[in-house]
Amino acid sequence: MTEHGRPADTAARTFAQKALARAAGEEAAAVGQIVDARPGIVLSHDNTAPIAEIWRQFGQERVSIPERMAVTLDHAVPAPTVRHARNHAEVRAFVAEQGVAHFFEVGRGICHQVLSEEAVVLPGDLILGSDSHTPHFGWLGAFGAGVGRSEMAVIWATGELWLRVPESIRIRLEGALGEWVTTKDVALTLIGDLGADGALYRSVEFAGPGIGGLSLDSRAALVNMMAEMGAKNAYMPPDDDVFRYLAERLLTRPGRRAGRGAEAGEAAAEVAARLEEGALYPDPGAGYAAEHRLDLSRVEPRVARPHQVDDTVGVGELESVRVDQAFIGTCTNGRIEDLGAVHRVMAGRRTAPGTRMVIVPASSEVWSEALSRGWVADLAAAGAVFGTPGCGPCMGNHLGVLAPGEVCISSANRNFQGRMGDRGSEVYLASPAVVAASAVAGRIVHPREVTE
Repeated sequence: MTEHGRPADTAARTFAQKALARAAGEEAAAVGQIVDARPGIVLSHDNTAPIAEIWRQFGQERVSIPERMAVTLDHAVPAPTVRHARNHAEVRAFVAEQGVAHFFEVGRGICHQVLSEEAVVLPGDLILGSDSHTPHFGWLGAFGAGVGRSEMAVIWATGELWLRVPESIRIRLEGALGEWVTTKDVALTLIGDLGADGALYRSVEFAGPGIGGLSLDSRAALVNMMAEMGAKNAYMPPDDDVFRYLAERLLTRPGRRAGRGAEAGEAAAEVAARLEEGALYPDPGAGYAAEHRLDLSRVEPRVARPHQVDDTVGVGELESVRVDQAFIGTCTNGRIEDLGAVHRVMAGRRTAPGTRMVIVPASSEVWSEALSRGWVADLAAAGAVFGTPGCGPCMGNHLGVLAPGEVCISSANRNFQGRMGDRGSEVYLASPAVVAASAVAGRIVHPREVTE
């Protein structure tokens, strides 16, 4: 990875400047400026009930923006305790009382995946969420940022929130990924090189010809992980693949009937064209706090060691580390492409004695697709167990928590001490392929070791 800087055109603007200016109804916004932004969508999940408690202190009877609210039950589903069940009941009552426009029940999946699949968030939108991985929506060309519960309560009350326009970092991707290398490895490479605070309150803007060679699933994984580098938001320029993806989903939303044959094709093209008109792109010559270049062909499978996401090494340096649990899932790596990589490694093989494999699809759509392809049966035969679509053990409060002294290799985004269970356990982060190979070997290994 290389870094360089260049003089900026003072009239040129970054994506972050354009997105926040649009959300504030301003013609332009300077870096460092405070703007009163009106998000197109505001997101909350199982924490909706405690946010509602804060909001009620304002003395309002109705939230100001029910049509722009999205709520997903995903962090502890189905409810594992009476406390969680009570919380879910309170969320359902609040959603019904306030007429929240977008509500997704237990089993639909993780908020970030579901809102993407439902085309609730579109290119150029501002989405603020009471979840730290809301930068995820940058793969759609949107400005996504996490906010606290009190900030979310303010948005419910007023419909807006002040934000500081962040400095931006530009990361140019060139080349193509090699065999068994994924964007999870790209993310761990960047975070390892730049540090867990390498993008603190900055907009990470990806660019370069390497993006076009990345699948949509893999783009989402990379942008999602930028939250682990401290990013305020992350962004990839949307292209025809993104516009087609969203257009098809908008046309098949409940309540809308897609056409057939040429009629459907024409409709999809028209919707895609409108989405492209609303997309935002940084200007040539825009100013960046830092610029980096990464040749994707030089990236190798990486693993983050406990208990820091930026403590990364090549997978070959950890081949003596035994594994008690392998976990596939989360908003980073629970999509169909990820389950496909696991299937490629594990089908026809078995988990090692003493090692268990837990798989939690990111959404019901992913789950259904994996079922239809026969992957679920094959992976179950290999020794894997499946959980309800959602966050699973990522936060350490549901399905697959770790005992003292246990070691987990996970496709999740965080490996902080105690994150997935007892503080005496250890979590290593890796790509789904490395996680699957480690489940088969019973220790951390490169996928080549079990497939060749």
